[in-house]
Amino acid sequence: MKPEVPDTHQKALQVNLDALLYGTFAEIGAGQEVARWFFRVGGAAGTIAKAMSAYDMTFSDAIYGPCQRYVSRQRIHSMLDHEFRLLCERLDAKRGEKTRFFVFANTVAASSYTRQDDPHGWLGIRFQTSPRKAPSQIIIHVRLLDKENVQEQEALGVMGVNLAHGACYLHDQPEKLLVALLDNLTADRVEVDLIEFSGPDFASVDNRLMALKLVQNGLTNAALFTARGEVMQPADALYKKNLLIERGSFRPVTNVTVDMLRCAQAMFIQEPGVESESVFPLMEMTLKNLTDGDTIDPQDFLDRADILGALGRTVLISNFGEYHRLATWLFRHTRKKIGIVLGVPTLREIFEEKHYADLEGGILESFGRLFKNDLKLYAYPLLDAASGSLISAGNLSVAPHLRHLYAYLIENRLIESLRDYDNACLRVFSREVLRRLRSGDSTWEGMVPEAVAELIKKRKLLGYVDGTRARRSGKGRLGLVDSIHLAGVPTAA
Repeated sequence: MKPEVPDTHQKALQVNLDALLYGTFAEIGAGQEVARWFFRVGGAAGTIAKAMSAYDMTFSDAIYGPCQRYVSRQRIHSMLDHEFRLLCERLDAKRGEKTRFFVFANTVAASSYTRQDDPHGWLGIRFQTSPRKAPSQIIIHVRLLDKENVQEQEALGVMGVNLAHGACYLHDQPEKLLVALLDNLTADRVEVDLIEFSGPDFASVDNRLMALKLVQNGLTNAALFTARGEVMQPADALYKKNLLIERGSFRPVTNVTVDMLRCAQAMFIQEPGVESESVFPLMEMTLKNLTDGDTIDPQDFLDRADILGALGRTVLISNFGEYHRLATWLFRHTRKKIGIVLGVPTLREIFEEKHYADLEGGILESFGRLFKNDLKLYAYPLLDAASGSLISAGNLSVAPHLRHLYAYLIENRLIESLRDYDNACLRVFSREVLRRLRSGDSTWEGMVPEAVAELIKKRKLLGYVDGTRARRSGKGRLGLVDSIHLAGVPTAA
């Protein structure tokens, strides 16, 4: 039986009745909605040292320092820094030995008569898990999805209580804390598209894995992190960027993966208004790409993330099975050009109408959404193993009644064949590479970038088996194996 979720009143009261907890609430925008909960349930005098707001920009700058944007990651950090330092300076001598200090802060832009922007905000808490211990910190970014300002404020208050309660009582269970952020809320009201854990109590927490958990648990449909593993807020990261996306399993990254992006970028930067320095490449893994059977292996995911990081790539984790859903999400964050690079097998699959049974307008509605703005598909060719024929976007066969639609997209350069590809890469398939690296067949090393091969061997990623040891123990099947065609593999190279 699923455990009963405590309501917001119970959570706030539990914090207030905890004699060890004492702290500050600092809120900018959307009212004092979080502090209001703690005052309303009673017992706040034993919990709240100070509750404040600094709506006016001049006052806010005087307290926290100047800032380009008031609803930003920079501002939430400066708020937590200032308030926690002040709390310790003024109260440590008096009650530091018996108190777990905390500071809760948020900076939010809700709907108003004058604002038409997407309502969103940053929430954070810096806290001690024992008296005078170095503090830890949790920061989240939320999108407020309600239609009315009052409802947005209510959702913000509940979310803030969930974050404060989770930090106090679930800090040793980060994933449970993450899921509890939506207690007494729904994903239709609030989206959490970034969460960042830091500090001594989260030394073993990998924020890349937490980004995956956000998507996996339905708090958001997509999350981003850099090659260095730093989580990113999508609206900030993608704003006014020309985006080039490659979807795959990256298990592992192969020479095909690199060649696809190289060819696409060479063509993409020739588009009007696109310059090489303005192109932001993204490597996308969907939950389907990551699922093995019915589960996602966290270590397998982190292995792939490490490999992409070794190549300096930003990673997008998404729950977008259909490309038109990915496109809709991208259009929300940039009005610049978007390129999606894919293999011919995936291009063929996009033209299978069974994937659009849930859309009233079927495949036409899907394509209307996909190509609504300035988006283009770049197709990497496929060498057919059976016939030896090269299949490209130019000669791909689709269902007879869709030929005119396909011809229209080709003629208007919404779908283009990639040029100047490396012929040697056409015989490389990621599943075969994975099989070889797990069987001790060292020939896989020539099928992946050198940096990838070195990292896999050094850290024994993806189930790597040392070929030398395999030979010594009599295990493993060595020798060059002819590359074989595995349906759909080039799209997940």
